Amino acid sequence: METIYAKIGPKRLRQLVDKFYDIVFFDSEIAHLFDSDKSHIRDKQYRFLTQFLGGPGLYTEKFGHPKMKMRHLPHSIGEKEKDEWLRCMKRAIIEMNFEDNLGEALYNCFPHVAQHMVNR
Repeated sequence: METIYAKIGPKRLRQLVDKFYDIVFFDSEIAHLFDSDKSHIRDKQYRFLTQFLGGPGLYTEKFGHPKMKMRHLPHSIGEKEKDEWLRCMKRAIIEMNFEDNLGEALYNCFPHVAQHMVNR
């Protein structure tokens, strides 16, 4: 079975990450959670999503095991922040105009992992 990563490809995934953070960095609800080096944030997300969506292990190669729950503990993430993150991702996916049901399949990868990041 072809992975979502294979269907999207690295170029469009990079575009999605850029579009997503163009939204997030100016979002009044969650922008404060992303106050470090923005190019580093984009790179880490691209590497993580590549691996998460079935592509090569770019995140693990550079940063080790994702341990996403642990890595998000320093940030106060509640239901409101999770919902806003998901709203921003959905908007970015919609703006990418993915063909057929690819956008929906892609978005459906996120709610469960986003819920896992809630820590308050």
